[in-house]
Order: sequence, then C-alpha cells, then structure tokens
Amino acid sequence: MLEPAGPQAQLILQLWHVIAWTCTGVFAAILGVLAWVLWRAPRSREGDTADMASAERPEPGPRRSVGAAVVVSVLLLLALVVASVFTDRALARMSLVDAVNIEITGHQWWWSARYVNGPADATFTTANEVHIPVGRPVLMTLKAEDVIHSLWVPRLAGKKDLIPGRTASLQLRADEPGVYQGRCAEFCGLEHAFMGLLVVADPPAQYEAWVAAQRQGAVEPAGAQAVRGRELFQTQSCALCHAVQGTSAGGQHGPDLTHVAGRRELAAGTLPNTPAHLAAWISDPQKHKPGTNMPATPLSQDDLSALVAYLGTLK
Repeated sequence: MLEPAGPQAQLILQLWHVIAWTCTGVFAAILGVLAWVLWRAPRSREGDTADMASAERPEPGPRRSVGAAVVVSVLLLLALVVASVFTDRALARMSLVDAVNIEITGHQWWWSARYVNGPADATFTTANEVHIPVGRPVLMTLKAEDVIHSLWVPRLAGKKDLIPGRTASLQLRADEPGVYQGRCAEFCGLEHAFMGLLVVADPPAQYEAWVAAQRQGAVEPAGAQAVRGRELFQTQSCALCHAVQGTSAGGQHGPDLTHVAGRRELAAGTLPNTPAHLAAWISDPQKHKPGTNMPATPLSQDDLSALVAYLGTLK
C-alpha cells in the first residue's frame, strides 16, 4: 500500500499520510501534556493528610484547557472527514474512456474473472489471475457467489466489498508493468487466508497478445499420454466442475481450466503452478487447502501423470 503503482492507490496513500500524521501529532500532544502534569504534580509523603481544598475551589484554567482540547479534537475530526470525502470524490472521477471491463466473482475460496469487452463471442473467462494493460483504465464489476468477500489490490486500489445479491464496481489503473498481489480482505470462511488474486499489468502489445490467446479454445494434446489425460479429464469428476473451452467439459462450479497451464499459481495462490504441485493438488486438495470444495481424485500413478500432462498443454 505504501508503494502505489496507480492513481487510485496514490490518492489513498495521500489520505493515509494525512490521517497518520494527524493522529501522530495528537498522540504526541497527549504524551506531552501527561508528562507536564506528572512533573507539576505536588509531592507528598505516605503519612500526609490529603489536600481536598481544590474540590471546593473553582478551577477555570483546567476547564478552559479541556474545552480547548475538545474544540481542537472536533476540528481535527471534521478535517479528516473532509479529506476523506474529497479523496472519495477524486477516486470516482478517474476517466473510464476505453476501459477494460472485467466481471470479478468471489467464491469460497477463489476468484473468477470474465472479460466482457467486445462482442459476445469475444468474451472469455479465467480464474485467480487477471491481466490488465498498463496505462489503460479498468472497470471491475464485483459480485459474490456465496458469502461476503472483499477485493483488495493494495498497490492499485482500495478495498471493495462483494455482497451476494448486489453488484459493486471498482476502478483502477496500473501505470507500471508488474505483478500485483490481491487478497480477500473480508473474513469469508475457513480458507479466507488462501484466497489470493494476481493482477498482472502487461505492456499494451503483450496484453493484446494475451487476450487473443485466451479467446482461443484448448489446443489438441500431442502425445499418447496427454491424449489419455484428456480422456480421463472428461470421464472423471473433473468435467463436472471445470470447463475447458473447445471440449465437452463445461462445469461451472470450479475455475475455468482452458488455459490453466499459463497461470502462475494454483488454488488461488495456495501452491505454485508446477507439475508436481498440480499432481499433489489433484490427489489430495484437502491436505493443502482444508475445507476446499474440490474433492480428492483417486487415480493410479500412470493416470495421474497422464492427467497432469494434459493439463500442462492448456496454455
């Protein structure tokens, strides 16, 4: 959050600095007054009689001090409210000309991303890894499938809740190429901590090439092992939950796997995307992400290797 890579995050950081320095100043003033009071306090011995004379004597000085402190506190709080309102308005004024439109849906515990720019036949879906072009605005439409989630990509934008039955939106822009970590920022169940989202900001030409590749269906597997893996994918429980465009697999309960081999991570940031980790995930997902809705898939070692080989062709 302290290293913004876009205008929305920069505005939020500026507000954070204002609040942080204001609160630091107030805290320092309180400590200073406390030290002054302790230094000025009268000293007594254990056997001395308590001096209660001040209980009957008016003390206009302390009253004025407390009154002034209350006034200053109210003014500072009002100033912070005004700063927050102006920041919120500035966040809403970002230009959305030629914006990339992405529908983000939160699930327990992963993200689906549907790119809806252009005609219907150009729409495609990916999961847990979002690519955006550098320097171009992005409008994310946010939905929740089950419980309340909250999307936060600290270096690009602030948090925004995803509430079942409601639609929200989040505007952002990346001005620097790179990979930005996103997280669910609202406790949403057992595996809330393992609900990561990668936002990859690509140079415009590289982004267009990625989009063109994502719009293509799955490639035909080469080699007997990969062909066997495709047969297993379509005949086992995999196809009931996952979709692979260009095949008979059309499940909608889990992430779209049409280009799963091109992603950096598995299971919403739980594991790196390597053949060994993919095999371990398929064999026993509960071991790596307890509570996940994906069941274990019991396969022989040869069948597991064939399935992993097929998934490795989906780039």
